[in-house]
Amino acid sequence: MSKIKPQPGIMDIELYQGGATHVEGVSNVVKLSSNENPFGPSPAAIKAYEAGARSLHRYPSSDHAELRAAIASVYSLDGDRIICGAGSDEIIAFLCQAYAGKGDEVIHTEHGFAMYAISARAAGAKPVEVKEQSRVTDVDAILAACTNKTKLVFIANPNNPTGTMIALSEVERLAAGIPEQAILVLDGAYAEYVEEYDGGAALVDARENVVMTRTFSKIYGLGALRVGWGYAPKAIIDVLNRVRGPFNLSDAGLRAALAAVQDQAYVNQCREANAKWRDWLSHALAAHGVPSDVSLANFILARFGSDEEAGACDAYLQSQGLIVRRVKGYKLPKALRITVGDEASCRQIAHAVGQFKGGAR
Repeated sequence: MSKIKPQPGIMDIELYQGGATHVEGVSNVVKLSSNENPFGPSPAAIKAYEAGARSLHRYPSSDHAELRAAIASVYSLDGDRIICGAGSDEIIAFLCQAYAGKGDEVIHTEHGFAMYAISARAAGAKPVEVKEQSRVTDVDAILAACTNKTKLVFIANPNNPTGTMIALSEVERLAAGIPEQAILVLDGAYAEYVEEYDGGAALVDARENVVMTRTFSKIYGLGALRVGWGYAPKAIIDVLNRVRGPFNLSDAGLRAALAAVQDQAYVNQCREANAKWRDWLSHALAAHGVPSDVSLANFILARFGSDEEAGACDAYLQSQGLIVRRVKGYKLPKALRITVGDEASCRQIAHAVGQFKGGAR
């Protein structure tokens, strides 16, 4: 067995840690650790999912044409330049597989999504971490880190787990400044939570070196079905489709996503509710001495005075049946990422944090 070895770099990958789902000894928990939509998916998506039960013996569409057309219609895009994947994670993996390998570098920011580095290493490339400026993407730092080995530059806007966002003018400056052999990837997993924001789609249309990724796991509430998509220049889409498996999405996922994207009234309701309770929760936590940066996503990065205090608060919240996310793995040991839930869960979290800060521990 000693001669059976994985490719170089694979064992350097740190296993991805998802948000906790249960607390030992506590039966009734409120999960606010994975940035899920507390209202669930559109009723139309649920109905579409159920309708597929009688055709489980049939393979799903291999070209995702109907879903791509619906996405194109809703977002005013070119459907031929859309690719669908098992979550936006798979689109990220496709990009690394197709454009980065041994000797290449993939840039991501200090507090960026863990899958950027994981997918880079899986492809044999070297992930390069760039410092952020007070938890905000620093364009100048990224440009300074670019070399002739840079093949991909990943930024999430808004970013996870910070919730912060940079202006379109800064994104444009980044796209114009990266090396000619590099692709800028704009991760728009939380783009729908920002009013009047296209996630970078116009920049994709304007340039040959920009790709946008999106997901149905957040505002659309379809995390269990793993559906994501990307928008890119046609030449890049042609490359990515050559590494995409023919049936990478399930029929159930395609049906539900199609119905979900066509129900924009429901999306608007979820966006409005999130904005209301995100604002309320950030102010409630600040009143208890727990500040956060202005978030434009569906979570708040609550900051504490020390690693120890953040850990103690997390433990106290768990004792109350409230699950949030420690983000030490994202180099934020003094913070807890708290998903914005419905009114009841937001009030529960604020009350519990207030009890903790007041000494009820």
